[in-house]
Amino acid sequence: MLQDALLAWLHYLAIFLLITALAAQATLLRPGLAAATALRLANYDRLYLACAIAALATGLARLMLGPKGTAFYMSNGWFHAKMALFVLIGLCSIPPTLQYLRWRKAGRDAGFVPADAHVRRARRWVMVQAHLIVLLPLFAALMARGI
Repeated sequence: MLQDALLAWLHYLAIFLLITALAAQATLLRPGLAAATALRLANYDRLYLACAIAALATGLARLMLGPKGTAFYMSNGWFHAKMALFVLIGLCSIPPTLQYLRWRKAGRDAGFVPADAHVRRARRWVMVQAHLIVLLPLFAALMARGI
């Protein structure tokens, strides 16, 4: 019972930190972005990746070690929808990540300023993720109740 509670806590903690990193990106991605801020975005993106991996790892631990057992999850359509949505959100994170890496490389040059069009494009992808991520708790609730 304690193990299940600790795994749930770690899972939720990873998810909350993931959302915090995503919110930080959404907040910083504004036209007129300073070079230093553009470089900081890569750090938030790394945190986002680490939290996504932690959420996935703790979720898998809950699946394998939790009291419901793998059969409950594997036969549940909402589990598969939740995993598909998680993958889709991960795929949507690739364009901003690539942009941040380009900014890191360009940031070595004095006078670097990110183009507003690139900032808007990266922000659009971050906002797509933010809008999709709100469906994960719904899918989790439907899954947990066996609906």
